[in-house]
Amino acid sequence: MSVSLRLSRGGSKKRPYYKVVVANSRAPRDGAYLEQVGTYNPLLAKDDANRVRLVEDRVRYWLGVGAQPTDRVARLLDKAGIKERAATSNLKKGEPGQKAKDRAEEKAEKAREAAEAAEAAAAEAAAPAPVEEAPAEEAPAAEAAAEESTEA
Repeated sequence: MSVSLRLSRGGSKKRPYYKVVVANSRAPRDGAYLEQVGTYNPLLAKDDANRVRLVEDRVRYWLGVGAQPTDRVARLLDKAGIKERAATSNLKKGEPGQKAKDRAEEKAEKAREAAEAAEAAAAEAAAPAPVEEAPAEEAPAAEAAAEESTEA
């Protein structure tokens, strides 16, 4: 039988209150437990003495006989100075997810296309348009063609 130190939830909806219990690792979260060794009230301020209360000698006993604390209980025990917990670092914590990266890439592509279009429009506006005299010459020719068709 493997034994674990873990939290058992109590309290009402949106008002959690936890008991730190020693239980069979296969038992349900809020089910039967061997012994209650403390309490944890996350609603209290972090510097409040009643936020985490542990029966230190019983916790040390259960750790001595092989009980494994869950991650959250290990954090509580580390803060209380009962058991050292190796610090872990999440190297990808600040990195955005794949979908966010894809959206940023699409946004950058659209911005690049818009900048190229604006640059092309600015270059077109800056270049003097060649004066086309050909349409002016065609206009009298079109008038002449119109006169010929009315005379015929």
